[in-house]
Amino acid sequence: MKELLLIIIAYLIGSIPTALLISKKYFGIDIRDYGSGNMGATNTFRVLGSKYGTVVMVFDILKGMAAVSLYTFLPHYLSNELDRTNFMIGLGLAAVIGHIFPVFANFKGGKGVATLFGMILTVQPVVAISCVGVFLLVLYLTRYVSLSSILGALMLPVSVLWIWNEHEIMYRIFALLVACLVIITHQKNIGKLLRGVESRIPIFKNRDKKKAKRP
Repeated sequence: MKELLLIIIAYLIGSIPTALLISKKYFGIDIRDYGSGNMGATNTFRVLGSKYGTVVMVFDILKGMAAVSLYTFLPHYLSNELDRTNFMIGLGLAAVIGHIFPVFANFKGGKGVATLFGMILTVQPVVAISCVGVFLLVLYLTRYVSLSSILGALMLPVSVLWIWNEHEIMYRIFALLVACLVIITHQKNIGKLLRGVESRIPIFKNRDKKKAKRP
């Protein structure tokens, strides 16, 4: 019963509509009416710029971390590593579902990538760092947040199954499910990438301009 209550709280944490709150407070708009129509960091970068996109990304990451950390309220999970890991994954997934289907925003949210990262960062920091490394590298090279998110997510099962060879079956399944979830939620972006019409976020523009000016 206590576990169920914490999972509900994790869902409510994930449901906090960070991008929507910022877009309405500082711009007087609903972020979901612009760009891709999603209420996440990627669309915020695209519509409101890198400053507000970064703020939304940080807060969405913190949502995942806060939700996963709820396990500390139950003493049993402080001493049982296997049960703790499984419960942390359950809490994190509840937060991600809350971000994608937020009760506070008519169940129309974002894609959950930043919240997923916050979850992974708390459950397995080393794996999370490898994922964010791929994300940042691809973002620097392409300025496509969607492509960076997809490849960063694919790095999770690669890290868990092959690089670190994690033996816990639930963790292996979780890594595969996360990668599949990110791919599914980015289907439209994948189509745009293949057609060459995906929007790039407005960062590293000065770098690209300097390259363009070189003889």
